Amino acid sequence: MGYVAIKGGGKAIAGAQTAVESLRTAEGEDGSSLPLASIEHQLRLLTSRVVSEGGLYHPRLAALAIKQMQGDTLEAAFALRAYRSTRPRLMETPTQSTSGMRLIRRISSAFKDIPGGQMLGPTMDYALRLLRLDLVDESPETFRKVSRRFIRDAPDSDLPDSFPKVVDALREEGLLPPQPDRPDSPFDITREPLVFPVPRSAALATMARAETGSLLALAYSNVRGYGNVHPTIAELRVGYVPVTLPHPITGEPTEAGEVLMTECEVVATQEGAGSGAPPLFSLGYGACFGHNEVKAIAMAILDRALQKGMQDGADCPSEDPEFVLLHVDGVDSMGFANHYKMPHYVTFQSEVDRLRTTQEKDPAHTKAAQGAES
Repeated sequence: MGYVAIKGGGKAIAGAQTAVESLRTAEGEDGSSLPLASIEHQLRLLTSRVVSEGGLYHPRLAALAIKQMQGDTLEAAFALRAYRSTRPRLMETPTQSTSGMRLIRRISSAFKDIPGGQMLGPTMDYALRLLRLDLVDESPETFRKVSRRFIRDAPDSDLPDSFPKVVDALREEGLLPPQPDRPDSPFDITREPLVFPVPRSAALATMARAETGSLLALAYSNVRGYGNVHPTIAELRVGYVPVTLPHPITGEPTEAGEVLMTECEVVATQEGAGSGAPPLFSLGYGACFGHNEVKAIAMAILDRALQKGMQDGADCPSEDPEFVLLHVDGVDSMGFANHYKMPHYVTFQSEVDRLRTTQEKDPAHTKAAQGAES
């Protein structure tokens, strides 16, 4: 790709950066800056999306990236990944289990009653999609009233530390295949390139930090008819997963912290488990950083679709691992689309020259041009 030098380009670029900074710091009604804590907590779903797509669990830095990039989630995820690449890798955690997740939300659309009960938690699923104009003039006192009311009305409860998995109950009934063996070393997409065919762990890792809208579009295409996954949510969980690391002296697993995650397991259509074997349900799995239920559900649908494509061949784009995994990363997609804004003068001039030469050598074109002149 050929570029040409642009005289005075440095000044123009500096001016563009100044213009961006001027717009970013434009004063609101009270002339105050946007605190990172406000972004992190009041825009928590936006922060969750950037944390997930950036592939780094650091809500405060995600809030900083959102502020710096003026709310552009793709650019914010890009900045978070760039920061991550500068950090040393000190160690790897053992495989973490979500069975000990400290839940804030847990539902199942497959069963009315599930072991441990349904827990609606924080959700807008049952709210009207109407603008609340009372939010226009919120004040700190309004915030405090909401907090006091929530604490006052919260009922006393004795919740267990963890809840059983719905899919475990289905496995005990013989309706799902046994739990597959975990790979000794899951595929590391930050260190290894995707060379197809790839293991399922590579597909899950790629989708875990994929762009939410890309996953949703491909999953929607599958359930709309360009595929054969008709999912029912066995369980959707949102909560804090403890992260354990080996103690530096004893080597014993020690909890170092916890991360907010969303996990979804969908039960899909029945299929034969093999020659002479009884039919079983199939399972799709999705999990990502933060509170992002749409992404986890779409990921679970695509996981099931990709399993079918890996086993029996792809009948549609959403079942093709190469098509899906190479096109769902928002940072990659954004970078390629944005590179077209860079100078392409040399390549385009070459195309113009070829087109002119072709037209000059085309008798029909020459005759038509002469007729137009006359």
